[in-house]
Order: sequence, then C-alpha cells, then structure tokens
Amino acid sequence: MNPEIWTTKFRGFTMSKLSKEDKVNIYYLWKKQCYSPKQIGHEYKISSGNVQYLVSLIDKHGLAILEHAYQSYSDDLKLEIIQKALDPTRSIRSVALEYALPSRGMVSNWLRSYRENGYTIVTKKKGRKPNDRSGERTARSGKSQAQERKPSLTREELEATYHQRIYKKIRCLSGRTNRTRKTGQAEEITQAVTQLRRELKVSLTFILATINGHPDLPHLSRSDYYYTLQKVGKDTKNEKLMNRIRELFEEHHARYGYRRITLQLKREGMIVNHKKVQRLMTIMGLVALHNRKRAKYSSYQGTIGVIKENKIKQSFHSEHPDQKWYADITEFKLNGQKTYLSALLDGCTQEVISYEVSRHPNLAQTISMMEKAVKRYPNAAELTFHTDQGWQYQNRYFQNWLSEHGMNQSMSRKGKSTDNGLIESFFGTLKREMFFGFQQNFQSISALNQAIKEYIHYYNTKRIKSKLKGLTPIEYRASVLKAAQ
Repeated sequence: MNPEIWTTKFRGFTMSKLSKEDKVNIYYLWKKQCYSPKQIGHEYKISSGNVQYLVSLIDKHGLAILEHAYQSYSDDLKLEIIQKALDPTRSIRSVALEYALPSRGMVSNWLRSYRENGYTIVTKKKGRKPNDRSGERTARSGKSQAQERKPSLTREELEATYHQRIYKKIRCLSGRTNRTRKTGQAEEITQAVTQLRRELKVSLTFILATINGHPDLPHLSRSDYYYTLQKVGKDTKNEKLMNRIRELFEEHHARYGYRRITLQLKREGMIVNHKKVQRLMTIMGLVALHNRKRAKYSSYQGTIGVIKENKIKQSFHSEHPDQKWYADITEFKLNGQKTYLSALLDGCTQEVISYEVSRHPNLAQTISMMEKAVKRYPNAAELTFHTDQGWQYQNRYFQNWLSEHGMNQSMSRKGKSTDNGLIESFFGTLKREMFFGFQQNFQSISALNQAIKEYIHYYNTKRIKSKLKGLTPIEYRASVLKAAQ
C-alpha cells in the first residue's frame, strides 16, 4: 500500500488530526455524492456528525476557513459563545457554525467547564507549574538510587508485553477490514508488521511467530511478507495512474468498477491490464456500488385485453438500431410518496430512446413516451416492440396505436420476468447507481425526478459499456450507422 494512502486512511479519530487535503477530499466526496456521511466517516475515522459539520462549515464560510491556523479565544468571546449556546432556541451546532469554530465539541467543552466552575470562566495559565524541588531533595536524601529506581521487567514479562501489543494491533486490523480478498488484507498486515518492527525493535521471526501462534489472527508467512512488501513498494511508481483511477472513480460517483475504468483508460490512450487496475483500486479502497435487490413495481392485472405472442424469446440483441424496442415501468418510493418511470430501450445500442416520469402509471404516460420516441426516430418502422403483460400494453387503444405506426407487438410469457430482462437490467443499474443508498440526498419527489432525468442523460452520453466495445450508447449508435453506410 502506498505509504501516503496508508497515512491518510488510518489517520485518527478527530477532525483536528485531519490535514487540509483530507478535509477538502471529504467535502468534495460529499458534494459529488460518492459516499454517505457514514461511509466517509468510516474512511477517515471520524463520526458522521463531524463529517456533516465540516461540510456545513465550508458551505457557510468557504474553503478559505481551512487556511486559518490555530487561534486562541479570549474570555469575553468564550462567554459570548456560551451565553448563545445556553439559549434554548439555539443549538450548539448552529452557534459553532456562526463563530466558525473548527469543532462543535469546543462549545460543549466550554459549557461543561462553565457549569463545573460555578458559571464562571476560568482561564488556564500557559506553561508548566512552578516546581519546588527543595522538599523533594530533602526527602530523597536518605534514599539511595538503587531504592528509587523502578524494577526492570524480566525477559518473560517483556515478551508477554510485546505479545499483547502485537496481538492487539493485528486483531484490531483484521476486525476493521471489510475486504474479502486475502491480498488486500495481507497488504495491511504487512504495513502493520513493518511498523511493529520499528516500534518494538524486535525481529520479524518474533512478530510472525506471535501472529501465527494465535488461531484468531490471520496468518502471514515470511515469504508472503517480503512478497507483499516488494509489491507495495512497486506501487509507488504507479502514483500517476492511481490518481487518474481515483479521478475517474469520483467523476462517475463510484459507479465504475475496475472493468469500466480500464476501458476508459484505454480510450485515453493508456495501455493497462484490468488486473492491475483492480489491484490498485483494492489498495486505494475504491469499491464500486453493489447491487441491492428491492421489490419492483408490477403493472400486471391479469388478462384484460389481447395477449400478444412472445417474438423475442430472450434474444434481446439486434444487429441494427430501431429493430427491437423494449419498454417497462418502474416505481420509486421516497418519504411515503411514489413516482414512476416509463422507459424505452433499444436492443442494439441499449440507448434509452425515450422516457416519461409521472406521479401516476397511467396510459397517458406510456403514449407520451411512445410519441417522443417516434418523433425522435421517425424512420423507425417494422420494428418489434416488446414488453411484459402490463395492463397499459394490453389496452386496445395502445395496441391500435402501435399498429398505426407499423410496430409488431410482443409480450413476455406469464411469470417469465427474464423475457423482458434487458430493460429490467437497466432499471436495476439505474436504481443501484443513483437511488438505493442515496435517498437522503433527495429533499422532494421533484428533486428525485430531476435526478432521474440527469442520470438517463449521463447513461446515454457518458457511461461506457463493455458490451458496446467500450463506447457509450449514443457513440455505439453512430458507429453502427456509419459502418452500415
């Protein structure tokens, strides 16, 4: 692991131990919605409340507030702050923000001291207390140095102390990591062993014997230690590549894993193996968003119209654009309210051809989406339009509309959700990358609807896909049409 990354990641538990760079990184991670306050706090070893306070402090006073060095506070200023904090209509956090204090805990400490000292400000004198050693020298006159010297630890006691320190450090480290890869854990343990060798001045054999002698600790052989140490040192040469990987990861809000980041690096002219990118991301602790399953919206209400034959049969891909279109509706729940997204996907480019966001999943929403699609691609005809057996798609008016526009309707078999798997997969990707785990970022349904629209634009124009030869859906459409000319 890069020593600089190691120092930043496991720096300390208070905001005062964070560097200016750490605080700026925390601020932009929050603003770019890469992580939640809890995740950021876990990364930098501070509470989520301190993360939120730091962001609010910078929002109120700007990044220039981080330039201020340590400053002392006069008794009059402390009293003024304490009196405002005692006001039942004010919170400690708001008072701390008003006076641009680096930590809200300062107000709490001043309040506690104020109450303990009879509601009086006590000024602590700087410097050491005067030391009158005359009496001490008199008392010591009858004692020999041998009597005053503390007894030294025996070899057995010293080894027991070292064993305890080694066990505590490695145990804490192995319990803290959430990685499942053995290599990621080995790198952290290797760094800890190197640090223990410097601190305790003991041999590598002693430390490894202590670690491997405990069944609760992850074992590390001598060969693995030196191999990992050599590999970690080698990664210092990849600093430029690691910085670009982190930039891409943050730019796409943790939506890109190592495969997609590798594709983007190759688009930029870099020759890099995907395994190397994966290893460097593991070292930096960059983990892409994982899939979280949720209950999905179903528009199926039984047979209320004509059920069309399944003409797709899970053969989703088409050679050219506008040969197969897939449509479905999904539901979003936010603070007891609901909104619905009706989307249309192309089987060749996987582009979102058209979509409509509405508070109600009615027929008007579906018709409006289709009219936008036809207006955007007026030459699309004789294509296959595939959906599930939702009531909107069984509606006679809608089926007549499809016939008038020369579209052949196809429907999934009953109980076979995989028959409409292409657009179901898109909905899963959309919710995983911009909704699940980010609900706290949306203050209203209107804000959520706007975020959905922004994500679809990002999905079509910026998000590359390995199945599309490392291109975005819009780029892939242009390349296919150009090749067909």
